[in-house]
Amino acid sequence: PLMLTAQNPPLMGWSSWNTYGYQINDSVLKAQADAMVDLGFKDCGYDHINIDDGFFGGRAKDGKLLIHPTRFPLGLRPLVDYIHSKGLKFGMYSCAGYLTCAGYPGSYGYEWVDAQTFAEWEIDFLKYDYCFHPISVRPDIMYKRMSLALANCGRDIVFSACSWGSAHTR
Repeated sequence: PLMLTAQNPPLMGWSSWNTYGYQINDSVLKAQADAMVDLGFKDCGYDHINIDDGFFGGRAKDGKLLIHPTRFPLGLRPLVDYIHSKGLKFGMYSCAGYLTCAGYPGSYGYEWVDAQTFAEWEIDFLKYDYCFHPISVRPDIMYKRMSLALANCGRDIVFSACSWGSAHTR
């Protein structure tokens, strides 16, 4: 098991959900990254900027996730590059269900495509929620599907399963 030590501290950072919900855009995330660095939070170990639900723009015909065109007019990759240029890590959100909690496309059935897309976008962290999920598949299986896809996507991505304690996952 992973042990917290001075060399392996807990992940610390900022997440968009509690302040912005699904009304998030690239300007807010850039401003937050600037503030984390300018106010010295990065020097104290706060190194993650995490975008939560609300940035999706559907799926392309090949199944790849699309980014909301108005909120992120240049796409997600320039934002990730900007945050990385500040010495910060970029985290994002997806869901084990058909839809995310805010009603955008979930990863169920697209785990391998999404994991590869996340690697191409060079994300560092994935919060994986549990809304609109199929009742016929055990929650631990749904989390293991994405975990396996991430383990094989060619990039180290920290995986955080979020089921609010209700799914009894192990």
